[in-house]
Amino acid sequence: MNFLTTIVAFVVTLGLLIIIHELGHYCVARLCNVKVLRFSVGFGRPLWSRRRGPDQTEWSISAFPFGGYVKMLDEREGPVDSSEAHRAFNRQSVARRFGIVLAGPVANFLLAIFLYWILFMHGVPGMKAVLGPVAANTPAAVAGFANGDTIAKIGNETVDTWQDARWVLLQRAVKKDRVPVTVRTRSGEIVQRELDLSHVSAGDLDSDFLRVLGLARYQPPIAPVIGNVVAGGVAERAGLQPGDQIVAINDRPVKTWEEVVSAVRAHPGEPLMFEVKRAEKTATTVPVTPEVFTESGKAIGRIGAGPKVDRDAFAELMTEVRYGPVESIAKALYKTWDTSAFSLQMLGKMIVGEVSLKNLSGPITIADYAGQSAQMGWVSFLLFLALISISLGVLNLLPIPLLDGGHLMYYVFEVFKGSPVSDKAIEIGQHLGMALLFVLMAFALYNDINRLISG
Repeated sequence: MNFLTTIVAFVVTLGLLIIIHELGHYCVARLCNVKVLRFSVGFGRPLWSRRRGPDQTEWSISAFPFGGYVKMLDEREGPVDSSEAHRAFNRQSVARRFGIVLAGPVANFLLAIFLYWILFMHGVPGMKAVLGPVAANTPAAVAGFANGDTIAKIGNETVDTWQDARWVLLQRAVKKDRVPVTVRTRSGEIVQRELDLSHVSAGDLDSDFLRVLGLARYQPPIAPVIGNVVAGGVAERAGLQPGDQIVAINDRPVKTWEEVVSAVRAHPGEPLMFEVKRAEKTATTVPVTPEVFTESGKAIGRIGAGPKVDRDAFAELMTEVRYGPVESIAKALYKTWDTSAFSLQMLGKMIVGEVSLKNLSGPITIADYAGQSAQMGWVSFLLFLALISISLGVLNLLPIPLLDGGHLMYYVFEVFKGSPVSDKAIEIGQHLGMALLFVLMAFALYNDINRLISG
């Protein structure tokens, strides 16, 4: 069922974003009276097609789904009847061609703005930014953060949820800033602390960089009682069941689920003796050997079991961020701009080597995230959809031949040069662009496969 959900969510994500992007090109082309010959979702051989509209535009779904295109009347691609020459794309002014090409990425940004607007009006749930125990000898400990502090502001940015805190700190960590953080202590006092982010490395950004800083979400104490086991996982194979209370591991008593997790993570591939109490009966000993997984280059253990959670205790830590219609528009515009700018910043730092290329994701990771967000509910799925729409818009604006940004680059040259870029230059650019995109795709797929292997 989860696999089916992932496939459906991925198809919906990919299909919608491609259609919106190409509709941007199509609508502006029609406004400029350019004849559109084909609107295709996907590349290659058409699997389905119909002709519609006054120009009998061919609407098609093609075999290779990762992309799409709008084919316009163009004298460079074939003979054009003299009666329709004025409707050819190549006959349009630079400004019109620029607008038609730019409309695709703009449509993706507009979709993100619309989705964020809907979400901010509806209300976006999240966990309050309450800190748990602060690890010793970390930047957070040096700054004076304490268990139970609630983050209210980071720099000038108001923080409503843990997700907000993570996002703002990630942006500041990339810049290696020293950032003032306003918190409300357990006693209700408002204090400001300065967090040093200068020691966050590129490798730290690939993993849970907040843990490196010493920051973790507060969680109510969870009893060492199993709530669920993964089908076919280590715990199930060992005979552990939902409702089992873990009394001790290797003769060492455990009182919280966190102690269970720590023991399991610290013994990958090593047999552990679980002392388990089941249904008020006398405790029995169950041998369990944690499976080996890799996290941030380090081997850790997992057994495929989750705790029995007190829903009421966690409900108190939840909040909902909601705004009125007008304020939601402003928030949606800012969120889209902020995410776009940060995406470009991250790409730039990847190019100069300040951020690892491990952050590149391909279709497998996107499909996985699409499935996970869909299973979490429509709010999570729309948040994911908005983020991917922004990423697609930013990617297409990069000055790489074959992408929209490459065409826009040619038009800028044309303005300064006074004449179109030569066909030879465009052909060379196409080959270079194809090679660069192939390398990026190879890196992204490598990262996808590496994530699958490492779990």
